[in-house]
Amino acid sequence: MRRLIIEEPYSRPAKWSPKLAWFALAVTVMAVLLIRFERVEYQSGFVALGAGLAMALLAVGLSFIAFIRIWREGRRGLGSAIRGLVIAALVLAYPGLMAVRAVTLPPINDVATDTEDPPAFSRSRAALAVRGGHVPPEVSSEAREMQREAYVQIAPLTLDIGPEEAFALVRKAADNLGWQVIEAVPPGGRVGAGRLEAVDRTFLLRMPDDITVRIRPRVDGTRIDVRSASRFGTHDLGMNARRIRAFLEETSNLALAVN
Repeated sequence: MRRLIIEEPYSRPAKWSPKLAWFALAVTVMAVLLIRFERVEYQSGFVALGAGLAMALLAVGLSFIAFIRIWREGRRGLGSAIRGLVIAALVLAYPGLMAVRAVTLPPINDVATDTEDPPAFSRSRAALAVRGGHVPPEVSSEAREMQREAYVQIAPLTLDIGPEEAFALVRKAADNLGWQVIEAVPPGGRVGAGRLEAVDRTFLLRMPDDITVRIRPRVDGTRIDVRSASRFGTHDLGMNARRIRAFLEETSNLALAVN
């Protein structure tokens, strides 16, 4: 006598979750590469990136629906649902970290060591050519107040060396950090202050950020002020503050090595 073996039905959300997650991963990686290597306009690239992340979120939702149905109805597909969840989590891990920073850090995109008299960006032909004509706008007093509250450690650097020596250290620190120096004016002349203009790029997407460094002589040495501004977006996710800290630390270490 034959026995009829009835298999439990396969959960459709579990079936589709890994497929959608793999597709989301492919779209996200492609969008990141297109943005990083400047093969597409930033706006179009971010639209594609957002689509990939949205699909990853949908894959997560399908996995959770599958878990519920598997638990309640005894359907098959647990391994598939877990696989979709893991792949989607890989896609969403870094954006999730950025989201946490967006919530916990102030919504500013321009940070300076001198909030009362921040260094001004150069409007020279060379600087404007590299920036595509962009000049970071002036920052409101409310934004500067948010900076002071969030980044109390961002402050001018004072060195007990002459401005010419300090300028050389500033230039070397910028080179060590991989900045693209577009203009370097040594201290002296009628104004007495030196200036360095540079562009740095974010780690993953290689988005350009603008930097200016001011070197001013003092009676007891030299004062160095830095300003870093994101070219795109209204929230820098803490990137400008981290860049300034890294620069000041590098400059300080170079000054200690010289002394």
